Amino acid sequence: MREEWRNFEGGHWVDDINVRSFIQHNYTPYEGDASFLAGPTEATNTLWAKVFDLQKQERAKGGVLDCETEVVSSITAYDAAYIDVETKGLEKVVGLQTDKPLKRAFMPFGGIKMAEQAASTYGYQVNPKFDKIFNDYHKTHNQAVFDAYTDEMKRIRHAHVVTGLPDTYGRGRIVGDYRRVALYGIDRLLEEKKKDFQNCGDGTMVDDVIRLREEIADQIKALAAMKIMAASYGFDIGKPAANAKEAVQWLYFGYLAAIKTQNGAAMSVGRVSTFLDIYIERDLKEGTLTEIGAQELIDHLVMKLRMVKFARIPSYNALFSGDPVWATLEVAGLGQDGRSMVTKNDYRFLHTLENMGPSPEPNLTVLYSKRLPENFRKYAAKISVDTSSIQYENDDVMRPIWGDDYSICCCVSATQTGKEIQFFGARANLAKCLLYAINGGVDEKLGVQVGPEYRPITSQVLDYDEVLKKFEQMMDWLAGAYVNVLNLIHYMHDKYYYEAAEMALIDTNVRRTFATGIAGFSHVVDSLSAIKYAKVTTIRNESGLVIDYKTEGDFPRYGNDDDRADEIATWLLKTFITDIKKHHTYRNSEPTTSILTITSNVVYGKATGAMPDGRKAGEPLSPGANPAYGAEQNGLLASLNSVAKLPYEFALDGISNTQTIAPSTLGTNEEERVSTLVRVLDGYFAKGAHHLNVNVFGVDKLIDAMEHPEKPEYANFTIRVSGYAVKFIDLTKEQQLDVIARSAHTSL
Repeated sequence: MREEWRNFEGGHWVDDINVRSFIQHNYTPYEGDASFLAGPTEATNTLWAKVFDLQKQERAKGGVLDCETEVVSSITAYDAAYIDVETKGLEKVVGLQTDKPLKRAFMPFGGIKMAEQAASTYGYQVNPKFDKIFNDYHKTHNQAVFDAYTDEMKRIRHAHVVTGLPDTYGRGRIVGDYRRVALYGIDRLLEEKKKDFQNCGDGTMVDDVIRLREEIADQIKALAAMKIMAASYGFDIGKPAANAKEAVQWLYFGYLAAIKTQNGAAMSVGRVSTFLDIYIERDLKEGTLTEIGAQELIDHLVMKLRMVKFARIPSYNALFSGDPVWATLEVAGLGQDGRSMVTKNDYRFLHTLENMGPSPEPNLTVLYSKRLPENFRKYAAKISVDTSSIQYENDDVMRPIWGDDYSICCCVSATQTGKEIQFFGARANLAKCLLYAINGGVDEKLGVQVGPEYRPITSQVLDYDEVLKKFEQMMDWLAGAYVNVLNLIHYMHDKYYYEAAEMALIDTNVRRTFATGIAGFSHVVDSLSAIKYAKVTTIRNESGLVIDYKTEGDFPRYGNDDDRADEIATWLLKTFITDIKKHHTYRNSEPTTSILTITSNVVYGKATGAMPDGRKAGEPLSPGANPAYGAEQNGLLASLNSVAKLPYEFALDGISNTQTIAPSTLGTNEEERVSTLVRVLDGYFAKGAHHLNVNVFGVDKLIDAMEHPEKPEYANFTIRVSGYAVKFIDLTKEQQLDVIARSAHTSL
């Protein structure tokens, strides 16, 4: 074997590109506690102080510190850059997106108008030559999509019955296997891609063969550019990494290439912790690295991930408030052979939240199982109690589907690392769809025909069977319209904004999933329950359009462990994904769905009228799979039990659940709180639940942070929202009030 692979156990990975094989043959499970961890070094403290100061300056300038106006971003667009040239020797991991820290790149291929607007919003003027270039000489993704949109597509987009579409921003959710750069080096990866190019097609130039050959050619160019970029920093990534420092650096260069060329809605890092631990363990045994040095490497990598920034348009910021990147990075999980994949490095990544304080990025995700070592489960729970900065996903429900080497490609969605991509698809607003069913396709806010002109319900009191039948018809229409929109968007994204850097680090014969999503889930469930178990009377305007409802009597609500409501929830999820699967999806991708709405539930809610469950017109929808605000009446465990009943097999794109728990609910001291939280997680995931965001704080803290954002303790106050984390003071006032309105559990 190569010298760089000294003391590694061989296997399938030596002859073929297969990082999983390398990991399974070489990682060292760790069952000990956190006592081995090292604090921040002087270099870490110095660098983080500089970054922290830049973040403060950024916030003072309205959220953007600097923005590029003269250079189109590419892998090689900039020379080597550092946090601070004077202290660049302190950086154990080097590389920035642009030529200055926190400076946002100019990325016009997604849409020139979007890129120009993103800059002008913050007072920057893009060189006028680019407007001509990207309008007269080169079409962009956004322009191509709108050129091809049908009138129906424009209507459903305008009405927000389908919303958050990746037609005005990069789609994201494609995770390159950045570990390949470290393990194999660029030269080997180039050889393999060139073989794939030669073997692509049998000589018959049909459209799919032509497209794939062009894509592989772009991937080859991207790999060559990565090597040039790394050389500007003095590194030769043509060869494999020879030690832990190079492994971290090589891996980061791969990720850096991705974020220099794409501004997707989720630019995830992937499952890198256990992989890097193999190199660290080897160096520790060889005596060339200390634990202090190992932690410093991870701290500096995480520091760079905390600095990832993209220029965004106002409508994007309204949907995804808090300036998120979704640089999701996973730890823990189990192997297919039953061994824990927890290593010391998993502790190190979580420990960055102690060494450098809480942070939304990277979006640290624990792949959870009750079979993980107890010490690690307790340490993760401690980090949750102290920082509210990590999320949990159920490895026991994901591993049978995705294997033991999957990554979370955005907030909660899994893909097999290096072998699979996901086409991101935003949300279908099923709350509006239910209102369309009642009003015969007429939009309750706009008063115009948006859906098909089915016969509306004319009765004063709603009949459950009649509503259900019409809702099923309207949902079937919406699913088809939704898939059509996404097929068009992803065709154009591949054509005009292809992710060559990421795809170069993924198998050429890639599996594709087709992600859709649901907004307004709990309100539909509770509204149907109200119609079935209570008396719901319609309130109409002068034209006969139903604009409000009078609901009399009690009805079971989702979130209270009541099967009457929870069975409606399962029916709704199953029916929607069944409707989606009726339709052809782009590049023969596999349809999936999610119940996940990020912070955009405020925007969705503004576009949605009053509901039979009592929600008023314009109010925020509850996030993800969460019960409606105020619906939970039986404590945290009952709420968790309701969500846990939703089968993951019907929502392979994810079931997001965000819970805020008052510290006193978990116990009177940290030890009690940690133990209680571990028991809650064990029980919740044992029931087959998919995901949980954990916030541990009281509403009083949120209110104080909203009213006094200048207080030092709130500068990095991080909260979990719906699949990701944000700095609370970076949310809009509306988003802050929405978070405050959510149920904060004061009892189990």
